Amino acid sequence: MTEDTWTTIARLHAWLTAHQKLSPREEVLLRVLKLSEEIGETAQAVIGATGQNPRKGTTHTWQDVESELCDVIITAMVALRTLTPDAREVFEGHVERVAGRSLGTEGPIHE
Repeated sequence: MTEDTWTTIARLHAWLTAHQKLSPREEVLLRVLKLSEEIGETAQAVIGATGQNPRKGTTHTWQDVESELCDVIITAMVALRTLTPDAREVFEGHVERVAGRSLGTEGPIHE
């Protein structure tokens, strides 16, 4: 049985925090900046998957893009957890607000 995603994010956050010697403020800033790095890697994978650099040709696959997008999501989740121990609730509440605004739904979204 695999553990809940947010439990894994909490474990990753704890592991990263245990291996850093930064102030809490610097930790937050660097975790947010890490998102830029991951977005850049995603862009590089898209360019490589589409062969848009004639000098390099096709250097990546769409599976590489998927992997990079997952890294962006994980990095964002860890950054959110760094900002607040209530990351799960903050995220789920935000998703509901965005869905309500975009899809015209009211209240919690259930499948």
